[in-house]
Amino acid sequence: MLSHISNYITAIVCLIAFFVIQRIYHKEKLKSVYTANSVEGIKWFALAILSWGVGATLNIVFTQVFNFPQTSSVVISIGVFFSLANSLFILLSIPSIQHREKRNIVIRIIERFSNKEVFIIFGGILVMIASVFLISFFTRTNGNSSNNVIWLIDIPISLVVAFALLQELNKAFKNRGMRFMYLPTFALFLLIVVAVTHRIFPIETTAKWINIELWNAIGVTTSISFKFLFVLLFIILLYSWKLLAEKEEKQSELQETIFAHHKLESENETLTVANESHLNTIKLLKKEISSLKKKHDELKSASKIELSDRQKEVLANLGICGEQKSYTEIAEAMNISVDGFQTHIYQIKKVLNISGSDGKEQLITYAKKNQLLEFATIQHD
Repeated sequence: MLSHISNYITAIVCLIAFFVIQRIYHKEKLKSVYTANSVEGIKWFALAILSWGVGATLNIVFTQVFNFPQTSSVVISIGVFFSLANSLFILLSIPSIQHREKRNIVIRIIERFSNKEVFIIFGGILVMIASVFLISFFTRTNGNSSNNVIWLIDIPISLVVAFALLQELNKAFKNRGMRFMYLPTFALFLLIVVAVTHRIFPIETTAKWINIELWNAIGVTTSISFKFLFVLLFIILLYSWKLLAEKEEKQSELQETIFAHHKLESENETLTVANESHLNTIKLLKKEISSLKKKHDELKSASKIELSDRQKEVLANLGICGEQKSYTEIAEAMNISVDGFQTHIYQIKKVLNISGSDGKEQLITYAKKNQLLEFATIQHD
């Protein structure tokens, strides 16, 4: 009766938990915040819980519908099969438990294989189970004892997986500042040990040492308790991982923001220095331009040619008649002496800085170029 109640509770709770966790898995898979390994871990945990639920459901079908006894080879073999499947899924899920400590040796070995290779290894173990089942079915002499031997295949694997799970959970909770979770994880390990070893002891032998009803109650209680505790610890681990991931994401965003802020400040300082440098350069250039302009004005003022009206008249007359007439002829036309005319020519050459044998031609060209012909007082014949 107790075993039936245990199977009903296990089937209902585990199947519901599976569908809930699967929803969480699909929801988290859509997010890019978490690593693929972490999200895949949710899937394997969900399948581990599903294996319990399916195993309990099939146990109910075979014992309640088809009236197989709990101690039959078929029922026990189904239980062993789904227990091994549960161990497989837990092993595949453990590497997704995030922490910074060294991995358990079992997990390090599992991580060396792909998921496909792990399934092949477990497939070999399941073949062994089938062989043991056939041998026990055809050579059965003491029913319960022979059938219970099948659990010997599952018990070592379950204990190894339970120990690896204990270590990885403790490391994860330690890294998350949740050392108070050590006690529940250790309790989970003890419950698993009691539950799996409970299966192998023959009832005939056990009855000599303890009341059968009490023994069965211990088996049912530990079986239900460790499954409930497993689901509870997984939910706590899942949400602590989620909160940790969100915290790390926010810290990462904060670090990126701080880095961007420092970068902008650095660029601003660089631009400020460059701007100040450019302003100083502009000031220096303006100052230099002003100095050059002033110097130019001074040179222009110093080099400005100032001719008297009489000199302009002489230059104008020379410009009109100089190519046809001599200095003497131009002087007579102007009614001045030749010496006076030549004195004017000499002073004009000095002002205009003209020298050489072609001085006359240069003076004529200057008069025409600078529009001095309007000052002429004689006309060209």
